[in-house]
Amino acid sequence: MRYCENPFLFQRRLTREVVVGEPGRGGVIIGGKHPVVKQSMLTCDTMDTAECVKQTLELVEVGCEIVRITAPTVKDAANLEHIVRELHARGCRVPIVADIHFKPEAALEAAKWVEKVRINPGNYADSKKFAVKEYTDDAYADELRRIKEKFAPLVRVCKELGRAMRIGTNHGSLSDRIMNRYGDSPLGMVESALEFARIARGMDYHNFVFSMKSSNPKVMIECYRLLVARLEQEGPDWNYPIHLGVTEAGEGEDGRIKSAIGIGSLLCDGLGDTIRVSLTEDSPREIAVCEDLLAQVPVLANQVGRGVLTAPDAVDGTRRAEDSAPYPALPLSYDPFEFERRETPETDLSETVRCGGEQTVRVVVTRATFDKVAPKILPKADVKPEAVYEDLNVLELDPTRDLRIEQINCDSQLVTVQDGVALPPITAFRLLAARLKRLGRRNPILLKDCLNFGPVPLTPEVALLRAAVNLGALLADGIGDAILVRGESGAGLSLRLAFNVLQAAGCRSFKTDYVACPSCGRTLFNLQTVTARIKARTVHLKGVKIAIMGCIVNGPGEMADADFGYVGGAPNKINLYVGKKPVKFNIPESEAVDRLVDLIKEHGKWVEPVSEEAVAV
Repeated sequence: MRYCENPFLFQRRLTREVVVGEPGRGGVIIGGKHPVVKQSMLTCDTMDTAECVKQTLELVEVGCEIVRITAPTVKDAANLEHIVRELHARGCRVPIVADIHFKPEAALEAAKWVEKVRINPGNYADSKKFAVKEYTDDAYADELRRIKEKFAPLVRVCKELGRAMRIGTNHGSLSDRIMNRYGDSPLGMVESALEFARIARGMDYHNFVFSMKSSNPKVMIECYRLLVARLEQEGPDWNYPIHLGVTEAGEGEDGRIKSAIGIGSLLCDGLGDTIRVSLTEDSPREIAVCEDLLAQVPVLANQVGRGVLTAPDAVDGTRRAEDSAPYPALPLSYDPFEFERRETPETDLSETVRCGGEQTVRVVVTRATFDKVAPKILPKADVKPEAVYEDLNVLELDPTRDLRIEQINCDSQLVTVQDGVALPPITAFRLLAARLKRLGRRNPILLKDCLNFGPVPLTPEVALLRAAVNLGALLADGIGDAILVRGESGAGLSLRLAFNVLQAAGCRSFKTDYVACPSCGRTLFNLQTVTARIKARTVHLKGVKIAIMGCIVNGPGEMADADFGYVGGAPNKINLYVGKKPVKFNIPESEAVDRLVDLIKEHGKWVEPVSEEAVAV
């Protein structure tokens, strides 16, 4: 199976077009040769028409091209009529998407008024009971017939009214049927979506896109790669567009880094036709990150010119023939569909630090950075340089040329890509790993976030996104034993960024990790306020992962790798989870953060924060 045209050479996947609304009158076309479409979601109550209109206009003003609104009930779905009417009266015809999970009747109502309907196969026709059951082929076929009875009416309405659809699976909300046959896996997510797509295609309806969202960037990347590979296996007319997103990415730098790793790495492989960056912040801020990310991808993918990602023959980029011809023959050093860290021997970075093998991925800094940050670092600090680049015994190689066995003394020799190579870092390091594999070498690799430097330093926002995409994509491939961040010119910022990328990529944990949803009309508390309150109490808990969810619509599986969950259960009531198991119910919101701390203590994960005075001593 293959998931892109060529992992060593950017070429955007060419898809069929999906029409959302009326092009020329505010509508958009997703896929084909059109630029990637930016979208976001409202955070207010769907029954508050005035606030929905206000938030929609604010999103459109900053460049949002599709706006999603939750419709949890038929009543909410019916109010979409008034929202859309008021938007049209104000001259705004941005396409509106109704977000549907549990109620097919709400989807049927919403389809009357909006240009697109998003359904989640895990929730749309199934009530999740976590039942363990072995399905015979006949029993499974009966389940598929039952699903068709519930889903076909929506397909019929969308086809008649010219509506678009997103078939969007979530890592946390797979049905019992899928879980029992495929497990909580990327394959299960893909097959769940394909079941619904086959029903739509059987009714000659094709105006839909797919999505495969997860809060874990590595899982998300694997799911989308597998989806595209499976679509290609199904046939050339299965070339449906893809919506990209890392769900519940969180806020601030962490949310941006997680999103950049998942979305950016796939865009650099030519996958993705519309994107949403899910941040626990005001929605307009998501669009700014979308634009910054899309502006970088042509640069990261070695394309020139337009600043937006378009189909292959719509890009003004040029490539040298010698850059592209040899690469398809090289073996990939990684399995695109299942993460496994590249096997290497250990080697010394310094007298006290080793990398490679079973060691964690290390952080290397330049001499200039070390000289600035070293005097300020306390002996027991978690964020500190682990080696200085200029002091390393590192072999710099040009991966555009064949490697010779005599160039590399032994397998434990640390290697990297030499500066100035005219390739994007993702391509260059994939090539290096592939050439080492063909040569039979397993050398540890030092990754760099950039290989070339412009005359003007990058802004912190751009430096963060480039480092996250370049390093995160390679780490998600299992490539890399140490990393070096140089695109961020601030010494302390570059050091912190390196550790944040490693944490977001799941390579090491040096601080508390948060999974936080971005809020919507279903949310049962103020996510930004509560997230800040929880962080204030727990930010010192290194290695603990906490999920903060406005409701459980995306499923407890979305918190599967979190240690604890804080979840809206009802208005002003909170449920607390350990992993994906609810253990405390209907706690008053005023007490919930304290009870969360108590729960962390009960499970032996709590440590007392160190006071500033103690740190100073």
